Amino acid sequence: MTAALVRAAEDLARDMAGLDLRGRIRLVEDRIPGRLVFTTSLGIEDQALTHALALNKGRTEIVTLDTGRLFPETYDVWTETEAAYGIRIRAYAPERTAEEAFVATEGINGFRHSVAARQACCGFRKVEPLGRALAGAAAWFTGLRAGQSANRAETPLAEADEGRGLIKVNPLADWTRAEVDAFIRDNFIPYNVLHDRGFPSIGCAPCTRAVKVGEDERAGRWWWEQESKKECGLHLHRPEADVAPGQEPAAFEEPARSAMSRENRRELV
Repeated sequence: MTAALVRAAEDLARDMAGLDLRGRIRLVEDRIPGRLVFTTSLGIEDQALTHALALNKGRTEIVTLDTGRLFPETYDVWTETEAAYGIRIRAYAPERTAEEAFVATEGINGFRHSVAARQACCGFRKVEPLGRALAGAAAWFTGLRAGQSANRAETPLAEADEGRGLIKVNPLADWTRAEVDAFIRDNFIPYNVLHDRGFPSIGCAPCTRAVKVGEDERAGRWWWEQESKKECGLHLHRPEADVAPGQEPAAFEEPARSAMSRENRRELV
């Protein structure tokens, strides 16, 4: 099973390489039987994928993880996207008792106490709902790009997710941020206005700040932690290890205002 999954993912990645975005999606839908799921964060890469999926009118389900701590602007673009494409994006929310227990023990922003606490928060807000979203899926579409961070530099177009028993498909893996921006602009795709305010990567509001000049795209995520291993757990290959401590916490730093002027920001439109 594992060897077959790896071979299937490698063959898929090879055949996707020469296709445009919509062609890559069609290839996956034609080749992989069973349930196909795209989990969107409503970020700019995921908006590009939503656009292509909506135009293809295929069989991939579009879902999102509503953590309960998203920016108001994220909910705005969610609403705008559904209206623009005539679709519903299904939400998966945190399990109530886990959320209540965490807040009772750690406090409403207790994820800043340690990396273990932050990973636990990501665990019940993101990882556990993701497990429900992907239950029974044969393939999982994501908006990952190799250029987003050093941790993601080797992201392939398709890979075997052996822990979840599915093929993880990353159709934008070889795109640059400039290519994503141009695609959004040229196709008049709704996007989160926070991208115009120095937020290249957008997650939960308490855990995301604008980046500073010279920082990489994901530097604003969990900025009080050390730079290595800054992932929420969604894109690790062993779900059972997703909320295990991975590093020592750095000193807490209050959110900094972006040092970027409007001229220094990458404007989309």
